[in-house]
Amino acid sequence: MNEGFKIRYANENDSGIVFNFIKMIAEYENMSDKVVNTEQMIKDTVFKDSAAKVLIGEESGVPVGFALFFETYSTFVGKKGIHLEDLFVVDNKRKLGYGKALFKAVAQYTESRGYGRMEWCCLDWNTPSQKFYEYMGAVHLDTWWTYRLSGDTLKEVSNK
Repeated sequence: MNEGFKIRYANENDSGIVFNFIKMIAEYENMSDKVVNTEQMIKDTVFKDSAAKVLIGEESGVPVGFALFFETYSTFVGKKGIHLEDLFVVDNKRKLGYGKALFKAVAQYTESRGYGRMEWCCLDWNTPSQKFYEYMGAVHLDTWWTYRLSGDTLKEVSNK
């Protein structure tokens, strides 16, 4: 790994950087049309409301990757945990250990607080990421399905 690579916590002034990473990950996942987030929303929710934490990986001061995560709670384990929402490294900086370093930093955050687990989702077609997570020791839980309520359906359910 490049000696000029450093990881730091993002702050409100990094909202534009975080937003650009979100747009890049959406493009990678062929979901650019699904992004309704904005730089201002990131500033308000991630940083002012402390909805999540963000690590930015920089190579010689230039942002090349990020990890966005937030706290969860496991009723079975009886402890808080971490949900890793996004882990992304720009295309031309992959295979340099930056993703591993960001992933490890989130794991260290989780473990250092005595939390019970770290979890995330991965698209079923994203074989490179699946292989990376398995290399890092993660176990694929094929017995759990992710469900979602959003938009009009969320409104309908909340008004039932």
